[in-house]
Amino acid sequence: MDLELAGKTAVVTGGSKGIGLAVVRLLVAEGVRVVAASRRETPELKETGAVHVPVDLTTAEGATELIERATAELGAIDILVNNVGVGDTDDIAKGALLSLLELPDSAWQHTFDLHFYSALRVTRAALPSLVDRKGTVVNVSSIAARLAGAGPVDYNVSKAALNALTKIVAEQFGPQGVRAITISPGPVSTGVWTDPDGLIGRLAAENGVPHEEMVTQFLDNLGTTTGRVSTPEEVARLIVFAASPSNINGAEYVIDGGIIKSV
Repeated sequence: MDLELAGKTAVVTGGSKGIGLAVVRLLVAEGVRVVAASRRETPELKETGAVHVPVDLTTAEGATELIERATAELGAIDILVNNVGVGDTDDIAKGALLSLLELPDSAWQHTFDLHFYSALRVTRAALPSLVDRKGTVVNVSSIAARLAGAGPVDYNVSKAALNALTKIVAEQFGPQGVRAITISPGPVSTGVWTDPDGLIGRLAAENGVPHEEMVTQFLDNLGTTTGRVSTPEEVARLIVFAASPSNINGAEYVIDGGIIKSV
């Protein structure tokens, strides 16, 4: 299937590993010129041939620098994938282990800087180019936005805000040819779920149970009908499809193994 992406340009945040790396690989395979942003360049990212821009997207300066360097490299931006997220395990664990009364403002601020403000600032910086090229913004959210009682509370709320941002971009800039789409994964086989020092591994240690047992418990509690987590490649295929030319705008696509039951 030809996704009609050959010759286009893209910026992918959080492109050094996990879902972001899988997106970079697929876009490059489709003939897209890609700039990937992350704090560090991994060997895997370097192998893709994408241009790496090292930035800290929790800062306003990082977003400005990324788009300036991406525009200088690419000439213009057709696709923006706001994927950066999760960050340090200690940070995300706080939201899962502490109550609303215990979680400090600094944790909320850091989480929103990483998961919401990074997307807002990068999108805002890229919009002149996206309007000119009638481009597409894909925001990588999470089903956590719909699951207020599960997982890190600050993360959940930041993703709900990101979902609303997608709708606003679609509404305000759709008439100028810009599309905005949300992709909301459930559990994905990235470090959060697979690494012994990741969030699930940390919670397993806290509860004194084997890592794999904790994964199974989480999937059962969440009601996963497929009985497994998604792979980064599966999520990336949905993201790249969303970025391909279509009349889809303001929509949210869920890839969660059947966790979300509501219509």
